[in-house]
Amino acid sequence: MSESEFYVVVGAGHAGGRAVEAMRGAGFAGRIILIGDEPHLPYERPPLSKELLQGRPEAHTPVRDDAFYAENDIDCRLGQRATTLDLDGKIVMLDDGSSVSYDKLLLATGGAVRRLALPGADLANIHYLRTLDDSRAIQGGLGDGKRVVVVGGGFIGLEVAASVRQQGCAVTVLEMADRLMGRAVLPEISAAFLSLHTDQGVNIRLNTGIASFEGDGSVSHAITADGEKIPADMAVVGVGIIPETALAADAGLAVDNGIVVDEFGRTSAPDVYAAGDVTNHLNPLYGRHIRLESWQNAQNQAIAAAKTMCGDTQAYSEVPWMWSDQFDANLQVAGMPESWDRVVFRGNPRSTDFIGFQMAGDRLVGAMSVNRPRDMRVARRLIGGDKPLDDAALADESVSMRDLMR
Repeated sequence: MSESEFYVVVGAGHAGGRAVEAMRGAGFAGRIILIGDEPHLPYERPPLSKELLQGRPEAHTPVRDDAFYAENDIDCRLGQRATTLDLDGKIVMLDDGSSVSYDKLLLATGGAVRRLALPGADLANIHYLRTLDDSRAIQGGLGDGKRVVVVGGGFIGLEVAASVRQQGCAVTVLEMADRLMGRAVLPEISAAFLSLHTDQGVNIRLNTGIASFEGDGSVSHAITADGEKIPADMAVVGVGIIPETALAADAGLAVDNGIVVDEFGRTSAPDVYAAGDVTNHLNPLYGRHIRLESWQNAQNQAIAAAKTMCGDTQAYSEVPWMWSDQFDANLQVAGMPESWDRVVFRGNPRSTDFIGFQMAGDRLVGAMSVNRPRDMRVARRLIGGDKPLDDAALADESVSMRDLMR
C-alpha cells in the first residue's frame, strides 16, 4: 500500500461505513473517498423499523461520529450518486458531473425498495422504508387512532406493523401468501407471530393481495384484489428490495441476483470489490453463492473485503444470521440450508418461547428461535460443525445447550 493510492467506496450505508473504518484500521494511509446518495453519514438500519418508528430518535445509530471521518482523513461525498463506472480508466462519474479516480474500488450500493406499480400508488402518505428520512416521514404521520395499512407480511412489514401499533394506530397487514414471513421461517414461527400480532390488535389478512389505492391527493383506502376497500390514513409498503446493480451491470461486471463476488469480495474486474446487500457472494461453508440482506452481512463482509483490499486477504465465511424484534418477541434465524430432514423443537412451538433445530441426519444445519437468544448463541456455533447431535438431547430442556458442544 502507498500513501499515493486512492481507494473509493460507492455507497455510504452500514457496509460502506464499516469498510472505510476497516481500511484505516488495516493501516491504509492513502486517500479514501466515500460516496453516498443520502445526506447522512453511514448509520445502522435496524432501528429504522423499530425504535425510530416508536418515537425514540435517540436510537439513531451512526456507524461513527463526524469526528472520526475528519480525524481519519476520509473524504465523504454525501448527497451524490455515482452514475457511471469506467473500468478501463478506473473512474467513477457522479451525478453533478464530477468524477473521481481510484486505484481500488468497493461497491456497497445496497438495495432499493421494490415499488408497487398499481393505480393510486403515487398518492401522498404511501410510504416505503429504506432510509432514515423514510423512517422519519412515517413516524411523523403516526398518531393515536390513525389507520395504517401495511402491504407485506415479511420481516420489515411486521416490524413496521408492531411499531406503529405501539404508537396507538389501527393496523391492517395485507399478505399475499398463506402465512407470515413464509419465505424465511418455519411454519411454526409463522403461526407464533400470527398469534402475537393478532393478540396485540393487528388485523392480519393472509391470502390477500393489493390491487390499488384510492384517495383525493392522499390515500384514503387500500383496495384488495377481491375488491374490498380498507380505510387508510397511511400505507407502508414492504415487499422486499432489489439489489442496486445498475452501476456494476452497465460497466460490464458479472451480475446475477446481485454483484457476483468470490469469498474475498472480488468482482469479475481487477481492483473492484463489492460487499453487503448488493452482493451474491460465495460462502465457503455452503460451497455456493448466496445473497443476504442482513446487518451481519453488511458489516462483516464489508470488513473482510476492505482488509483484502489492503493486503490482508480474508475470506468472508460465516453462518448467516439475522434477527427481528416485534412487540416483545425476538426472532433469530441462523443458517441457510437448502434442505433438512426434520425439525426438533426445544420449548413449546405454540408459544413465543422456543427454538427449532433443522436437522440433516445427525448434523444441525439451521436454527430458528423466539425469545431464546442464549440457545441461539450455542446453535450458531453448532451449525455446520462435525459434532453429531441427538434429537432427544436437543429437545430436552434439562440438558444444557452448552453441554451439547462437549
